[in-house]
Amino acid sequence: MTSSHRDAQVPWPRSEPSALTPGSEQAEIRETIRGVLGRYSTIEQVRSAADSTPGYSVDLWKRLVTDMSVTALAVPEESGGLGYGMVELGIILEECGRALAVEPVYQHAAVGVRAVMEAGNSDVFEELLDGTTVAAVSALTAESDDLDAHRIGDGWVLSGQARFVVGGGGADLIVVSARCPEGAALFAVSATSASAVRDRRVVDSTRRQADISFDGAAATLLVPTARAAEAIARIQDVSTLALACENTGIADALLQMTLDHVKARHQFGRPIGSFQAIKHRLADMLIELERARSAARYAAAVYDEDPEEARLAIAVAGAVCSDAAVHAAHEAVQLHGGVGFTWEHSAHSYFRRVLGNEALQGDSRSHRARIADLLAV
Repeated sequence: MTSSHRDAQVPWPRSEPSALTPGSEQAEIRETIRGVLGRYSTIEQVRSAADSTPGYSVDLWKRLVTDMSVTALAVPEESGGLGYGMVELGIILEECGRALAVEPVYQHAAVGVRAVMEAGNSDVFEELLDGTTVAAVSALTAESDDLDAHRIGDGWVLSGQARFVVGGGGADLIVVSARCPEGAALFAVSATSASAVRDRRVVDSTRRQADISFDGAAATLLVPTARAAEAIARIQDVSTLALACENTGIADALLQMTLDHVKARHQFGRPIGSFQAIKHRLADMLIELERARSAARYAAAVYDEDPEEARLAIAVAGAVCSDAAVHAAHEAVQLHGGVGFTWEHSAHSYFRRVLGNEALQGDSRSHRARIADLLAV
């Protein structure tokens, strides 16, 4: 393969996207969201909200929508949003990961809004932006969506089951893929039309999932079969990028938590953080955190300029940020000593979220396989 032919095939991203360097506005967004979550999303509040109905704090969700505009932040102005991008929403997602927030920022503000935007015009879009209707999106794969769609008059009905729907038990609108005579298409269906909703037993209790069954439920066609494959790919890109940002925040929280502990924990009359072996492990955590933050922000900046061009950068961010979060979780549990191995310690909630995120969008190995596919190697 010649160099020119290879360059034409490989999705090389821009070397210096304009939004790569953080500005004062992004710093203000981070400071504000960190203040809100620091006050209303402590680990005790997170665990309590996760065990409630609908699986998150309704009051905090309203605050995030009203005060932080999380649902409209990355939506173009012509569609009723604020006209920012994934760089700014990525900051919100990173801070949500740092606080282990259970509110539907990932599944609704990032993925759900993007999924409905693929429809172009939708009657429910305004309700999604003001947060009164909360959306959940299935994994949109053959393994997750076992649904058939049939046309009835001018409308559609769905029958079958959508599995592993994040936040499905507390959502108002479910976005799924279903088989039509011409192929797969994307649909939106009201949660009240479900014939059964069964919460799944998952490793991460702070991010609940559900299996949702439908039996002749009325549905709205979002994306027809001709455009469905491209739309699903774009939605999955956003999902991967969103979780990369969240994993970055998790790695940040775990490093800070561990650093505070090794400063306070003494052995032989000295803080254990002064031991050379501990310093090296903390340094490795910091290096991986900085790599993750750079990879996630770069992918978000490229995405804001050209989503199609960002696929390679998103796959890299998925791999790097997953590795950073997994490594930070392991180190946090171990360096906290005996208390770190108890389920009651907050490190375990973060550890479970990391494992849950791997199940949603794949581990670093799967992202590296994606990189190899994109580079045709």
